[in-house]
Amino acid sequence: MGLRTPELVVILFIILLLFGGKKLPELARSMGSAVKEYTAAAKEPVKYVEGMTKDKDEEEREAILEAAKKLGIETEGRSISEIAQDIVKSTEKSEA
Repeated sequence: MGLRTPELVVILFIILLLFGGKKLPELARSMGSAVKEYTAAAKEPVKYVEGMTKDKDEEEREAILEAAKKLGIETEGRSISEIAQDIVKSTEKSEA
């Protein structure tokens, strides 16, 4: 549905005739606020999922740090993946 300049001019002229010059700014404001509300509502599920993911990541991080503390593994200045690898190695040694 490609609208070109002549079609847009005709549509705008019809809108001007229907609503009048005084109501046109009010109509534009209400359209703008509707678009703003729509975009905010469309972003809400994404924000929710990101929040849930961050919470889960934080729980996993805390669990890894707590396990490392119990096993006596040094955590200072190391990444979570390095600490997790040391935990795995430590548990493999204790099982063997």
